[in-house]
Amino acid sequence: MKTNPLHLTSGDIAGKNLQEAGLPGEVLVWHDILYDGPRRPGWPEEENLAARAEFVESATGGGLSRALVLDTFREQYRRLAEVDLQREIVLWFDACLFDQAMLTHILTCLGQLGARQVALLCIDAFPGIVPYNGIGQLSSAQLASRYGQRRPVSEAQFRYAALVDRAFATQDRPQFAELAQNPAAPLPWVPAAVRRWLVEQADPATGLGRLESLALAAVRSGCTSPGEICAAVAAADTPPRYWGDTTLWAKLNGLAERQPPLLCIAGPTARLPQWESSLLLKEFKITPA
Repeated sequence: MKTNPLHLTSGDIAGKNLQEAGLPGEVLVWHDILYDGPRRPGWPEEENLAARAEFVESATGGGLSRALVLDTFREQYRRLAEVDLQREIVLWFDACLFDQAMLTHILTCLGQLGARQVALLCIDAFPGIVPYNGIGQLSSAQLASRYGQRRPVSEAQFRYAALVDRAFATQDRPQFAELAQNPAAPLPWVPAAVRRWLVEQADPATGLGRLESLALAAVRSGCTSPGEICAAVAAADTPPRYWGDTTLWAKLNGLAERQPPLLCIAGPTARLPQWESSLLLKEFKITPA
């Protein structure tokens, strides 16, 4: 095995901290929302990447352009395809829905490439950090302290990852129901992540998923600013949290755009910005419709 590993993780903050951790090798940060949107299982074709770029542009309210997203997707798959298979690949993820969907997809792609020098660090808790939601909370030193705990990915884990990746890609409810109840899952964090995916689907009685319900409850309790709503929802949710503020803003925008609307958004625009913007969040006020 070559001693210049490729470290692969989710999230720019985690990626930056890994780069500063003093570990050998280089870091690749993966970008995508792999628990949602149109895609095929495993390695994508060009048309699949184009469809996903269009989806991400829409999901971020145009905050991320289709062209930028497509370039990012092409580059990350190119780097993965060109990796020396004798080089160790170290996967750094946590237990949330976002990361587990990404982890199982990347393992599926690596399996299709024939990579077997793959090690996994899934950090689902860390002493002194409560609530712990993910590796983005860990400093460079804290990340480095876990490096020696990485474990080789087994053949059973590669096979299981392909099964899970197919379920996420096809949105297979019966398969999810089985995955959610597996006490002996080769990737033991997947069942809880799948259960979170299931409760994010529209409830038959309310038409709302869990994050939407928490956001609406926060507004109805008197929270009016995006910051107040985010803090209230974070306090009411259970770790690990799969969402960030831009995901929450997307849910709030969706609640305001329903017919009839459930929220009113007053501010510089009728929608909260879902990515980097010159608009100030403190200028927005959100009230029940």
